[in-house]
Amino acid sequence: MTVDTLLIHNAILCTFGAANQVIEGGAALVEKGQIVALGRSDELLRAYPEARREDAGGKLLMPGNICSHTHFYGAFARGLYIPGPAPRDFPEILRRLWWTLDMALDDDGVLYSALVCLVDAIRNGTTTLFDHHASPMEIDGSLDIIAGAVEAAGLRAVLCYEVTDRNGPEGAAAGIAENVRFIKAQRARSGDRPEQGGEQGGVDGDRAEQVLLSGLFGLHASLSLSDETLARCVAEAETLGEVGFHIHAAEGPADQEDSLAKYGLRTIDRLRQRGVLNPRSIVAHVTAIDGWEMAGLRKSGAWVTHQPRSNMNNAVGVADVPAMLRGEMPVLLGNDGFSNDMFAEMKTAYLLHKVWRNDPRAMNGNQVIDMAYRHNARLAGQHFPLPLGEISVGAAADLILLDYCPTTPMTADNLPWHILFGISGSHVTHTMVAGRWLMKERALLTLDEAAIAAHSREVAAATWKRFWELSG
Repeated sequence: MTVDTLLIHNAILCTFGAANQVIEGGAALVEKGQIVALGRSDELLRAYPEARREDAGGKLLMPGNICSHTHFYGAFARGLYIPGPAPRDFPEILRRLWWTLDMALDDDGVLYSALVCLVDAIRNGTTTLFDHHASPMEIDGSLDIIAGAVEAAGLRAVLCYEVTDRNGPEGAAAGIAENVRFIKAQRARSGDRPEQGGEQGGVDGDRAEQVLLSGLFGLHASLSLSDETLARCVAEAETLGEVGFHIHAAEGPADQEDSLAKYGLRTIDRLRQRGVLNPRSIVAHVTAIDGWEMAGLRKSGAWVTHQPRSNMNNAVGVADVPAMLRGEMPVLLGNDGFSNDMFAEMKTAYLLHKVWRNDPRAMNGNQVIDMAYRHNARLAGQHFPLPLGEISVGAAADLILLDYCPTTPMTADNLPWHILFGISGSHVTHTMVAGRWLMKERALLTLDEAAIAAHSREVAAATWKRFWELSG
């Protein structure tokens, strides 16, 4: 036991994992960025009298949440006025909002849109994020800017740049190069990371042993990628060995119609035939697929990530997640750039499928929690060496404390319904990643939230000015 060993005690311990437990008066011992013991507080206090202590005050102790698909670059869309009438469908939303906003981003925009999202993630207890980035005027090195922000925050992230043909062959080539460069750089660094210290009472000792950044090969969507560009992406990915793609697919009928018109194939069929789908690939949305495409996704082993709030907002339909889960497909939960309160995403997933199916039995609580914790953790396990999404011996010490006070009994069996009907990101008071406190008693310790917010307003205003000029 090192002098930096930390014992978090006097907590309601919610372990998740293969054998989910709710332990009243629970405790977890953290050392070198991982959990080395857990059990009842009285037992661990006696067993480890020399450990530094953190009294949880009866709060819930849970694993940090994981977001399997998000967009930091979209942060400045909040409050943004889009000139003209409201977009009437998803292609108009893409053209008039997202494909104009990303063109308006400069280096400061890339940095501060990431920072404000990372502040939000820490506050809401989301400790691992799979980001999908776009900044066509600032491609080279853009992932390094985001990676620097992630490292400053102390969170975990898997980053990629979206390759697209919408900005011409030079833009597509630059996107491909950025993915390849970043993936190679992270692999080179994974065994030689500088120690990231901290003064906040966490356990930093050998935290450098833990991998906090990883990469995927980003693609926008079938509708914005030619066969030639897809072939080049697949060829470049093959030179990297085992690598997955991160792509939007069948997000509403437009992607499907485009694929059928240009290639005579439905979207998922095209992506399968072109070699994009593999057991390390993430496919976002799939709201407009048929049963054969679902079977193809299942056969490919690719991960499907569900973003219910975004799909509702864009009116692109509802992914048939209950059917996918019935087929034992590894469906994940992301937010597509909405707030990093993943508890809100869980609630939306739970409710949306009931009203869509007109059946209160659709999408039960256990299924939602499986997506958010078990499935998201399995995906993260492809990128980070220690188990995430659970509190178990040997798992990473990515933990959150919540001041949720249950007013009815809470057990391992009914925990999903406490989460869905009681818990929200606002209950998070402490956030820890790899044994380091990033927030304590709702005070951020690694990022200056007020300074980031103040400068972000300036950067966002400049970004909006360019957005309106481009919209002109």
